[in-house]
Amino acid sequence: MHSKFNSIGLVVRSDMQSRQEKIQQVVSALKRHARVVVHCLDFDQPLVGIASVPLNQLVEEVDLVISLGGDGTLLTAARALADVDTPLLGINLGRLGFLADVSFDDFESYLDAVIEGRYSVEQRFLIEGHFYEGDNLVSTNIAMNDIILHSYESSSMIEYEISSGGKLIHIQRSDGVIVTTPTGSTAYALSGGGPIMHPSLNTLAIVPICPHTLSNRPIVLPADQPIEVRLGQDSLLAKVSYDGHSTTIVNKDNRVRIIRYPKPLTLLHPEDYDYFQVLRAKLYWSANY
Repeated sequence: MHSKFNSIGLVVRSDMQSRQEKIQQVVSALKRHARVVVHCLDFDQPLVGIASVPLNQLVEEVDLVISLGGDGTLLTAARALADVDTPLLGINLGRLGFLADVSFDDFESYLDAVIEGRYSVEQRFLIEGHFYEGDNLVSTNIAMNDIILHSYESSSMIEYEISSGGKLIHIQRSDGVIVTTPTGSTAYALSGGGPIMHPSLNTLAIVPICPHTLSNRPIVLPADQPIEVRLGQDSLLAKVSYDGHSTTIVNKDNRVRIIRYPKPLTLLHPEDYDYFQVLRAKLYWSANY
């Protein structure tokens, strides 16, 4: 059977010497099926005998991208794929691996299945943060998991206000606030007491980080309704981050407008992929005591 994936991109993080052999093993397996292009996220830790190309070049040249690492590696690849139709598959070398759901021990059999066209397809939406200075748009950043406003100094709270669709939701004092997609609902937002949202939902959740009001609870909103976050007039400085990256300092003259990104990301999963099985395994819901 002829594969539609003639060129495969591999995004890796080689910051640990123990990963070198596994990376070489995956590259060798991929080369049996297609041309392989590699991007190493750690330029100070080059791969032995394998050239690393820039990530934007990799995205332009391949039919399929595979991330080899944890969910952080997959998130980096996902943001790079935001404007193309190239699908993404994650092989897990990390700990939890909610997104990178193919076990390294099983990757060769799953790879054979993918090449033969036996896989399940899922679309996940991304979000985009528009950072304003007054009425001037300064920058935009994309996130797959979450956009987080948090205290600039870890020991201090901030005051912020959140509105959705032009209507004020609340003014709050806390260590920060998480605006999360369903994909990110099992990440930082989960540890903050946020709800788990099924990936098929068109929703966003607002999850406060250590709120100073005991009655405060996370709230789930339609993803098609823009969310705006700004600091209170007397608040200390804060930072905004996108999937934990691209951190920007925020003052009372700034605001962040968060919208659903128009183009979805295509994830490939094993043929027998089951979201609830992933939750049971990663969150130990079916542990025998």
